[in-house]
Amino acid sequence: MLYATLKLLHILSIVVWIGGMVFAHFFLRPALLQLPPPQRLPLMHGVLQRFFSAVLVAIGVVLVTGLWMIGRVAKESVQAGLSFNMPLDWTLMATLGLVMMAIFGHIRFALFKRLSKAVAAQDWPAGGAALGSIRTWVSVNLAIGLVIIVITLLMA
Repeated sequence: MLYATLKLLHILSIVVWIGGMVFAHFFLRPALLQLPPPQRLPLMHGVLQRFFSAVLVAIGVVLVTGLWMIGRVAKESVQAGLSFNMPLDWTLMATLGLVMMAIFGHIRFALFKRLSKAVAAQDWPAGGAALGSIRTWVSVNLAIGLVIIVITLLMA
């Protein structure tokens, strides 16, 4: 029961992260392009601030639950007298997940900081540039996230 609960939390956290990127990239951003920069950038800043806070929590949940599930299977293998060899799909999922987390760190702690400063200064060209960089890296993370989903579903 504990394993199933942790797996559920793991997947729900990923749904929040990937789903949020899909929503922001394909639905929110195009709709906001109708607004002028002095309205669009502060609104997008507020949305991203809330979303990035949720992603930080989701990342924490993904890390804790993922490590616990891998550790549990490894422990059970060793207790049964077997060696533990992590399956290839788990290895790819974990590796690409860590890459996504590193990219998110760059987005949140470097690019979003630039956006925050630009919005506070009402420097709309700098804010637009920061938002463009965020969009590019979110696209990369979204692509990696989709690759992870495909790998885990097709290799399982």
